[in-house]
Amino acid sequence: MPLPRTPSFRLDGRRAFVPGGSRGIGLACATALAEAGAHVVIVARGVDGVEQAVADLRQAGFSAEGQALDVADLDALTAFLDAQAPFDVLCNSAGVARHGPSLDTTPQDFDVVTGLNLRAAYFMAQGVARRMTNGGSILQISSQMGHVGGIDRAVYCATKHGVEGMTKAMAIEWGPMNIRVNTICPTFVRTPLTEATFNDPMRRAWIDEKIKLPRVAEVEDLMGAVVFLASDASAMVTGTHLLVDGGWTAG
Repeated sequence: MPLPRTPSFRLDGRRAFVPGGSRGIGLACATALAEAGAHVVIVARGVDGVEQAVADLRQAGFSAEGQALDVADLDALTAFLDAQAPFDVLCNSAGVARHGPSLDTTPQDFDVVTGLNLRAAYFMAQGVARRMTNGGSILQISSQMGHVGGIDRAVYCATKHGVEGMTKAMAIEWGPMNIRVNTICPTFVRTPLTEATFNDPMRRAWIDEKIKLPRVAEVEDLMGAVVFLASDASAMVTGTHLLVDGGWTAG
């Protein structure tokens, strides 16, 4: 009797689009996809960061290109996608946070956070899906805060809960086109952007209490999840989330 074979985690010959891929979690996502064989296209607002990330990936022997782009500018995003060959993978790690008490939230804060985390994420997924010719995988880097609440994070939580909802709906609609749509939901990950949180004794105590494993997350903890959901290894996985939260949401 022939034994079943594990589906491939390789991404050779596929094109992966990684918004926010010039640093932190996004660069880890881009690296993971490139290591698996994908040609990676990075965009971010800062040209210097994009150029450095692409140079580092190429120096490591990977296939990569990139350009400066504000994905919250939907006209610019559309023009970019029109100029590109279709993508097989979208791994959207672009995001912003303006944390603070909900009683102090300003309309400007609300618009900035929802504009990138939700509005841009929605139309980015739509734009990539419209151009997919042979199906593919759409990943949103969401958050554990898409499943729970958090101190000073009302707007951020609203956007990530929204991303979780739109992901389920898009998966239902796009399933017949063989387009899978999922989210990855990390806990607090150690990056330069989160150092202020980790350096706050009260916030660090809150994080250590909630994470059940005996450490905080590093960007490397997300890389396997990205490759899994981008590849044929997850060919029947859609409309769901993969929590990389160290047990935060377990209770």
